[in-house]
Amino acid sequence: MPQVKEIIDLSFPWFSRFFARISLDSEDGKVLVAESQGAIVGFAKLIEFKVGSGKYGCIRWIAVHPEHRRKGIALALVKDSIENFQHEGAETVFASVRRTNKASLATFSKMRFVQMSFLDLWRLFGFRVFSFYRDIWYAPIEIVLMHDS
Repeated sequence: MPQVKEIIDLSFPWFSRFFARISLDSEDGKVLVAESQGAIVGFAKLIEFKVGSGKYGCIRWIAVHPEHRRKGIALALVKDSIENFQHEGAETVFASVRRTNKASLATFSKMRFVQMSFLDLWRLFGFRVFSFYRDIWYAPIEIVLMHDS
């Protein structure tokens, strides 16, 4: 997916690019793309996982090509991601976003995602919270968000 890799290179800091590319190349999950005039202009990497007996979804990576930002593409990708996870039977949808990514945080906020602290996640998962962090590829520079459905 050369167009998606170009979007990664234009959207993420160098450190995150490495992990975004690994995630993109992984067979785990799926990639949703947004197209305009036959070109890929945005993407979202979705992963599904289980914690205990619960099935969950996480929007792991999302980005829009700089020339196509502020047109509602990211919002549409988040909406489609939520619908995809709900169709697949996920109980809850999460997202993981860099703390400094104000645009992504605003987009997820518009779609009724709320920030989850470690204590919030502990209340949901107990000791399994560490499996949750592993499954979503959590990094300490990120914030975990949960869709408030």
